[in-house]
Amino acid sequence: MSKTSDARADTVGMSFLDSVPRKMVTVYLPLVVFLIVLLFPFYWMAITSVKPDAELLSREGNPFWVINPTLSHFYKLLFETSYPQWLWNTVLVSVVSTFVSLAASVFAAYAIERLRFKGSKHVGLSIFLAYMVPPSILFIPLANVVFNLGLFDTRWALILTYPTFLIPFCTWLLMGYFRSIPAELEECALIDGASRWQILVKIVLPLAVPGLISAGIFAFTLAQNEFLYALIFLTQTDVRTVPVGAIAELVKGDVFYWGQLMAAALLGSVPVAIIYSFFVEHYVAGLTSGSVKA
Repeated sequence: MSKTSDARADTVGMSFLDSVPRKMVTVYLPLVVFLIVLLFPFYWMAITSVKPDAELLSREGNPFWVINPTLSHFYKLLFETSYPQWLWNTVLVSVVSTFVSLAASVFAAYAIERLRFKGSKHVGLSIFLAYMVPPSILFIPLANVVFNLGLFDTRWALILTYPTFLIPFCTWLLMGYFRSIPAELEECALIDGASRWQILVKIVLPLAVPGLISAGIFAFTLAQNEFLYALIFLTQTDVRTVPVGAIAELVKGDVFYWGQLMAAALLGSVPVAIIYSFFVEHYVAGLTSGSVKA
C-alpha cells in the first residue's frame, strides 16, 4: 500500500510538467535560446556572404537582414581565387589523416585495453598526455623533420604531421569504448580457436562502430580546422588548405573581404554540419559509451 501511494505521489509530483505554461518555460524556451545561440553564426555567415559591399560597409539599415542579396562574393571566391583547390586539399588531407589515425588508434587502444602487459595503464595515460602538448611547441621539431624529408610545401607534410595530435585523442576515446565491450565475448571466441586478429575484425570492430564514428568525426573536424601546421608547412597557393588560404588570400593588409571570407567559411562548414546530422545518433552513443567511461 505504501509503495502504491509513493508511486502516486511521484506521478503527481511530476505532473506539473504537463501544463503548457510550464513546458514553455522549462522545455521550449531553453531549446529556442539554445538553437538561436547555436545557429546564429551560420545565419551571420549566410547573410554576410550575400550582402553587397555597399551594405557591408554602410552603417545604415538593419545589420541582421539583406536588402539586395547578391552572389558576387561566391562567384569571385569560386572563379577568381584558388578556393576549389583549397577545398580539395582540405578534404584530401583531412580524410587521409583521419583514416591513418583511426587505423593506428584502433590497434593501440585494443592492445592497451585487452592485451595484458606490464605498464599498459601508464602507456594509456602517456598517450593521453601527449595530446595535451601544445602544437605551438611541437611544430619546431616537426618542421625540421618535414624539411629534411623534402616534404615542405606538399600535402604530405600535413598528412604525416596531423596524426601526431589525432592519434592520441582517438586512442583515448577508443580505449574507453573498448572497455565497455564485454570481455566475455572475446574469451568465448578464444576458446573456439579464434585469433586476436579475427576477434578484432569480426567481434570488436562491429560492436565499436559508434565509437569509431565519434573518433572519426572528431579527427576529421580537428584536421579540417587546423591552422598552425598548415600555415607553417605550406606557402604555395595551390597546396594550401581553406583556413590558411582564406586568411592569406582574402585579407590584404588591413582590408578584409568579408563577403568572400564568410562565403568561404560557409562553404567549408556546412558539409561538416551535414555529416554530423547524418551520424548524430552514433556520435552521441560513442561519446556516452566511450569517453564518459574512460
